[in-house]
Amino acid sequence: ENEYMRAESCYQLARCFHVQQDYDQAFQYYYQATQFAASNFVLPHFGLGQMYIYRGDTENAAQCFEKVLKAQPGNYETMKILGSLYANSENEEKRKIAVNHLKKVTDQFPEDVEAWIEYAQILEQTDVNESLKSYSTATNILKEKIKADVPPEILNNVGSLYYRIGKHEEALQCFEEALERANTESEEDEGYYKLIAITIRYNLARVNETLCHHDVAEKTYKKILMDHPNYIDCYLRLGCMARDKGQIYEASDKFKDALQISNDDPDAWSLLGNLHMSKMEWGPAQKKFERILNTPSGTNDSYSQIAMGNVWLQNLQQPIKDKDKLRKYQDRAISDYKNVLRSDPRNIWAANGIGAVLAHKGCLSEARDIFAQVREATADFCDVWLNIAHIYVEQRQYISAIQMYENALKKFYRAPNVEVLQYLSRAYYKAGKLKEAKAALLKARRVAPQDTVILYNIALVLQKLAAQLLRDEKSTLEEVLQAVHELGISHRYFQHLAVEGDKMKYDLARAAIEARQCQDLLSQAQYHVARAKTIDEQEKELRRKQQQERERFRQEQEAILRAKEEERRAQLAEKAKARETYKEKMTNAMKLDVIDDTPASRKGGGRGGGGRGRKRDDGEIRTSDESGGEREGGDGDEEGGEGRSRKRKREKKKGGADGKESKKERRRRKLQEKKDREKAAGIDKLSAKQKSKIVSRAIINSSDSSSDEGGQSRMQIASRSGSDSGGSDKEAPKKRRIASSDSSRSRSRSKSRSRSKSGSRSRSKSGGSGGSRSRSGSRSGAGSRSRSRSKSGSRSKSRSASRSRSKSAGSARSGGGGSRSRSRSGSKSPAARSASGSPARSKSGSPARSGSGSD
Repeated sequence: ENEYMRAESCYQLARCFHVQQDYDQAFQYYYQATQFAASNFVLPHFGLGQMYIYRGDTENAAQCFEKVLKAQPGNYETMKILGSLYANSENEEKRKIAVNHLKKVTDQFPEDVEAWIEYAQILEQTDVNESLKSYSTATNILKEKIKADVPPEILNNVGSLYYRIGKHEEALQCFEEALERANTESEEDEGYYKLIAITIRYNLARVNETLCHHDVAEKTYKKILMDHPNYIDCYLRLGCMARDKGQIYEASDKFKDALQISNDDPDAWSLLGNLHMSKMEWGPAQKKFERILNTPSGTNDSYSQIAMGNVWLQNLQQPIKDKDKLRKYQDRAISDYKNVLRSDPRNIWAANGIGAVLAHKGCLSEARDIFAQVREATADFCDVWLNIAHIYVEQRQYISAIQMYENALKKFYRAPNVEVLQYLSRAYYKAGKLKEAKAALLKARRVAPQDTVILYNIALVLQKLAAQLLRDEKSTLEEVLQAVHELGISHRYFQHLAVEGDKMKYDLARAAIEARQCQDLLSQAQYHVARAKTIDEQEKELRRKQQQERERFRQEQEAILRAKEEERRAQLAEKAKARETYKEKMTNAMKLDVIDDTPASRKGGGRGGGGRGRKRDDGEIRTSDESGGEREGGDGDEEGGEGRSRKRKREKKKGGADGKESKKERRRRKLQEKKDREKAAGIDKLSAKQKSKIVSRAIINSSDSSSDEGGQSRMQIASRSGSDSGGSDKEAPKKRRIASSDSSRSRSRSKSRSRSKSGSRSRSKSGGSGGSRSRSGSRSGAGSRSRSRSKSGSRSKSRSASRSRSKSAGSARSGGGGSRSRSRSGSKSPAARSASGSPARSKSGSPARSGSGSD
């Protein structure tokens, strides 16, 4: 308990001294309080950590705050302070811990502006986009929640991040706004904000330089130097701008001006070394980078070490006959690159350098593996793309190398790059694609017309291409003449380069040898031109003959087609003519005379002649079921029919009673009568197939026009077969109409002397109390008509079929001028009347078929 009181007392005393800004006394009492305090009393540790921060001892301060955070894991202020401490640490693990702490702080207190700013600053080196989002959140809180202006420092940081990700317009806008804010705030603290304004102005000039606003950038750099002559970065940027313009000596002067201000400035020495390397001055460049490495601050300078490795690597590019010296350069280059990788294992430039050295040693597979790993690490490194393409060329995979060079040109260079175009032309040349190599070199020469190496390569490609075309016997005259012309150009180029060439880049003697070779080819060109002319004339003659053959063949084909067309037209004309003749014949054959349908007067009272003297009812045939008014009209047709029917029944009953004819005899008699009739008709001489043809469907077609009004018109009877009907005595009467027309078809002519034989057979079955069966055969003179009616006294459904056959000859023959009919029915029905050439119709709904022929 006494220790607890002592710890509390020391802690309160330390707080008092802390408020009075007596930090030494506060530190002593905070420390004593931690000695007396229990493990759960962490406030003295919090105060002691603050005192360590004041003294600059971040390690002990972090330990104190870790103890507080261990006792209180969710303490907001402790996590915030630890995040700030670890954010400035060089240890990567501690920086990750700082990110976690600050992320928790921003999640717990989203409106803490300081936490968001700390979180954005620590993410600047690892995640630029997330850092921009954090800065954006902080600025929104300042504007909306706190209602305060955004500090110029934050705007400057945001502009720098935009510049890093390539959004130069947004960066320019942020820097302009930051400069305006700094000028406004300079009224309160002029010294501080003026220094901030200088940095913002430099950033503005840097963005304008990137946007190719070189005049604006140069003026800004010079204004800064007028205000602050010791601003070394402005001298360096002015030197870089002069270097980019090709003003090497002016750039060197600017870099030396910077060295006058600070003789050990590594950036100035590095830029001077790069100038020497661009001019292929490897010795002076080596000295500049060694100067940086010999300074105390630049002993482990990665850029200088990689530059030294590049110097040794470039020496390997030169033709060296001494193998020991070559091995020495290789070992030094690998040593420098390895030193960089020891201090920075993720340095892609050092790894790329090691791969290049291995490729020079001939270890192509190992070098390719290293380049592939570097490319996986970052796809925005142009050198590794080119090195992979170089490996493909060495492995004779020219198509893959060409694709890699072209992809590098598209991805990394907005304008044609001379160096990459030369690499591409070399790959084309080795692949045997001389025309593509020529095109790539011509494109490079448009960019750098003063480069003699490009001129030498163009002359060499023109020579090889011309020689190839001249040797090819299939080359046309135009190609041969073009090859001779290009060969002359190549000869002139080599002659010029042999005298005015650059000794450091290629062998002048080799250029003279190539010039003599071109001269030899030109002396042989006349032979190739004469040969090409001969071949061209032969080809022209052959093409002319082929054209003539094609023209002759075309004309023959056209003549054949014309003949076929004329033949087709003639056939169509003949068919049309034959059709017209046939139509005319058919029209004449179908013409009929007027049929007088007035019934002939009966001269004697034969059998029931009431039907013949019946008055016409305008072409209608009425059935036996029609109203009784017609039966009693005085025509005597129905009465005569009923008399004949009763007479036949009496005769049959009498014959059956007297003769007592049995069923077998009656069947035999009927068969004999049938055979006699068929023999009389001549059917027994026909085969079964012919008989089936005789029992055919004879149809008398009806015409298109019919008239119900009477008059002198030709009549045409239509018959239908196969219809079923059913009815009763109580049903309404049904009418059958005979259609008349002037253009009807018929197989018999009226008013002609004819001979006809007809045979009809009809059967009817009724479902009532009785059935009827009738057979009739008649023979009559020409112009006769027949009607047949049957009546059943019971309701029935019947089916009937009739057959008729008629023949007519030039002389008329009659079968006794009468008709013969036999009927047998179980019901009362009048006998059927028939005349030749007419179908028989019955009430039972049976269709009638007839056939007639006329000469």
